[in-house]
Amino acid sequence: MLFIDMNEESFNAKLDAILSRREETSSGIEKVVEEIISAVRERGDEAVLEFTRRFDRLDVRSVGELEMSKAEIDACCSRISADDMALLQLACERIVSFHEKQKQQTWISMEEPDILLGQKVTPLERVGIYVPGGKASYPSSVVMNAAPARVAGVKEIIMVTPAPGGEVNPHVVAAARLAGVSRIFRTGGAQAVAALAFGTESIPKVDKITGPGNIYVATAKKLVFGYAGIDMIAGPSEILVISDGSGDPAHIAADLLSQAEHDELASSILITTEREFGEKVHDEVSRQLDRLSRKNIAKASWERYGVIIIAEDLDKAVAFSNRIAPEHLELALSDPFSLLPEIKNAGAIFLGHWTPEAAGDYLAGPNHTLPTGGTARFFSPLSVDDFVKKSSIISFSEKGLKRLGDDIIHLAGMEGLEAHAKSVSLRLGR
Repeated sequence: MLFIDMNEESFNAKLDAILSRREETSSGIEKVVEEIISAVRERGDEAVLEFTRRFDRLDVRSVGELEMSKAEIDACCSRISADDMALLQLACERIVSFHEKQKQQTWISMEEPDILLGQKVTPLERVGIYVPGGKASYPSSVVMNAAPARVAGVKEIIMVTPAPGGEVNPHVVAAARLAGVSRIFRTGGAQAVAALAFGTESIPKVDKITGPGNIYVATAKKLVFGYAGIDMIAGPSEILVISDGSGDPAHIAADLLSQAEHDELASSILITTEREFGEKVHDEVSRQLDRLSRKNIAKASWERYGVIIIAEDLDKAVAFSNRIAPEHLELALSDPFSLLPEIKNAGAIFLGHWTPEAAGDYLAGPNHTLPTGGTARFFSPLSVDDFVKKSSIISFSEKGLKRLGDDIIHLAGMEGLEAHAKSVSLRLGR
């Protein structure tokens, strides 16, 4: 556990040790993933079955057996308590409601009487969502990926998820049904990503693949980009809390550990202007760690990638936050809204002492699929925009082309593109 002051000469070196935690794609991993992708592309179902047997310990004779039937989905849903089902339904409703506000419509502009311009918004036909099934089950990830796709108007949502031994968590299946998933395949890893990108005899090719996964899944998504769209390359989870010393140290400690329990590479950072408050948070983390069911994971994360930073003032704290562009940013301040305009880079911003990061993970409404590893400088949360494509609409009347034609010809000449210029000049009778 690091406890450092921003004014220390060694601050940047210590910080780099915290931030350089991303799982590096070694040449060995990339080679393995390339071989898996190539095999699935060439041999289709046969390769998917081979890798599923090897990695998921699931021995089936056909990919058809990997797909969950309606009866199997019904059976899974029947195992869910009424209370749990109602809670998943509430999550779906709140997430759908938020994402409905993101929808854009096709628009036409006729501001110029002789030229019509616009934009056509079209949903993707078919998308694939990857749902992790390793260290924990994530019904919330199902909803966060499927709900905006459904709101966008995507006709078919294909879900893939690893199912070691053939078992899929019933809450994941129930979330898929409620969120509008069309088909569920019990396969994961790079082979599932490749199957979605290229299609096999049984698994349909999709237009885009979204959802988090391990380093093999992330590498596969990177390598198939171009054959299918992807959302982003997600790295280990992270949280940064900015504190002015107000609030309850126990609450801040719990928020830091909420990310540490994800995996050993997760990062939890507190930056505070009050050292004494930071020391209290440190003590609380130690106390709470012992009571966590995922203690070993959280402890490894906290000891390697946890840090409490002492800042001279809030301006320096905000500058630091903007520099690292955290996935989750909590403004645990007496007046959090006063700093909101200064925040430039963050995946999601949580304001005030009663807004824990976990609220955003499950029920608040905004998407919890967020940019990590500093990519919030240029990436945004998953949204309806990720599931639509936009086409420009252009229509010139004869008068419009005559009005701008000479300028188009001139610009084409500047670039030395004679045929471009002639396509206009011929229409103008020149």
